[in-house]
Amino acid sequence: MRTTARSHLNQPTNLAFNIRSKHQNYNSLGGHLAQRLVQIGVSDVFSVPGDFNLVLLDDLVAEPQLNLIADGYARSRGVGACVVTFTVGGLSVMNAIAGAYSEDLPVICIVGGPNSNDYGANNSILHHSIGLADFSQELKCFQQITCQQVVVNNLDNAQEQIDGAIAAALDVEKPKPVYISISCNLPGLSHPSFLRNPLPFTLPVRH
Repeated sequence: MRTTARSHLNQPTNLAFNIRSKHQNYNSLGGHLAQRLVQIGVSDVFSVPGDFNLVLLDDLVAEPQLNLIADGYARSRGVGACVVTFTVGGLSVMNAIAGAYSEDLPVICIVGGPNSNDYGANNSILHHSIGLADFSQELKCFQQITCQQVVVNNLDNAQEQIDGAIAAALDVEKPKPVYISISCNLPGLSHPSFLRNPLPFTLPVRH
């Protein structure tokens, strides 16, 4: 599925990169991430919807036309992004992410993760897991094929985590894929930090 992020430049400054959303909640976590993607030039996000990323996809305009081609998008546009669901989706895109890593391509892999309330000492086995009560199994896999990994399960530092990961992906010296996991209950929630000015992201030059 291809989803389209659209920028409306005639809006006030804090809405300059607003994403069409049925919620119109521009300072939500999902809205913040979508705005950041638009700011770095990502107009299309390639996604396989799942129950853990459906709310996150509310902040994008769905166009069910294409499969996951974020690698090729990064080659042609300078940066690409994909959105998948926890484990069953994440493990499915590892070949493409590994290829992007070897080719120094900045692909932002966004995963709709477990509910933030499910993290802790009493983790239960989820239907998306590999049969272990350990939510870090997918993260451990991506540590080998991404330059930075963040698990967003708290609003207080979500903005810093997301912006830091995007900046790492766009490193001028060596762009690489990054992994961003976002708890499925957070994308629709707001936080004051999501209204901060954009960071000076710079697209790497492809040769």
